Amino acid sequence: MNKMAIGCDHAAFEEKENLKKYLIELGLEIYDVGTDSSKSVDYPRYGHEVANMVVNDVVDKGIVICGSGIGISIAANKVKGARAALCTTSKHAEMCRKHNDANILALGARMTDYDLMKEIIDVFISTDFEGGRHLTRINMIEL
Repeated sequence: MNKMAIGCDHAAFEEKENLKKYLIELGLEIYDVGTDSSKSVDYPRYGHEVANMVVNDVVDKGIVICGSGIGISIAANKVKGARAALCTTSKHAEMCRKHNDANILALGARMTDYDLMKEIIDVFISTDFEGGRHLTRINMIEL
């Protein structure tokens, strides 16, 4: 994985900026879709934009962040082919990749400590999908 899109709303602007630097240090090419300040914005726009980049193969994976992580993950999952997983632990990140082939990581800026966000991201980007019986289930998700 080389390319990653990242997007957030106003509640997660500071975390996005810090995580973006961290991801660049890891050697990833980052596509920042915004927002670019802490001025109030609507999170669905950023969830959709990241998801569209992922499903259209502009990037390999995505990260979306809002205050709780819930709203932006719901928005991202409205894009056909997006599998955004809200993760609050490293184990969630591991399982969403191994069993669900999640292609977007959702985080809650007001719910998850910054250092834990980095741990979750590390697991998300380093864990592969197991395939097999899980692929059958993934294929059943799309209606």
